[in-house]
Amino acid sequence: MTQPPPARTPVPVPALDADVAIEDDRWRFIASSEHDDIEHLVRAAAAALCATEPLLFPSASEVTILLGDDARIAALNGSFRKKFAPTNVLSFAAEPAATEPGSPRYLGDIVIARETVEREAHELSIPVAHHAQHLAIHGLLHLLGFDHQTDTDAERMEAVETRVLASLGISDPYAATEPTPIDSQKP
Repeated sequence: MTQPPPARTPVPVPALDADVAIEDDRWRFIASSEHDDIEHLVRAAAAALCATEPLLFPSASEVTILLGDDARIAALNGSFRKKFAPTNVLSFAAEPAATEPGSPRYLGDIVIARETVEREAHELSIPVAHHAQHLAIHGLLHLLGFDHQTDTDAERMEAVETRVLASLGISDPYAATEPTPIDSQKP
């Protein structure tokens, strides 16, 4: 008689508190159904990353996600990256000292630009809400140390994004043969 394989010990899913702030009220009109507002959808994307890739979160964590507009993100992009134009998402990692001892680890801030997200979603023929969720995941991965400076790093990051998006029922954004807007952000 063969023995059943030993039971795998499940990896506990750490807590991730995603504080979503809406700076541009036009975000409130972007949803995937009449029951899901954009704040819920962005939080769901962050929670899906935490649930799908729990080993990336060694402890309880916090992140702030600002849903702004092109003007806000262009100003930030110019100030911090010397690129004086809007982009779809920016991530600002917190300094390790930003977390009080005994508190959840503060990862940093993510800013997503509404007009750019809408334009890119239209160009890709995908729902704006799905693209916003993808960018929330993309920005959060940057806060966790992922990058796309090399092809290998990009493939690793895209594989995680694809798994997390699939858990949300969102198609692989990298399956297209044409470069996606996120691909165009690579140097």
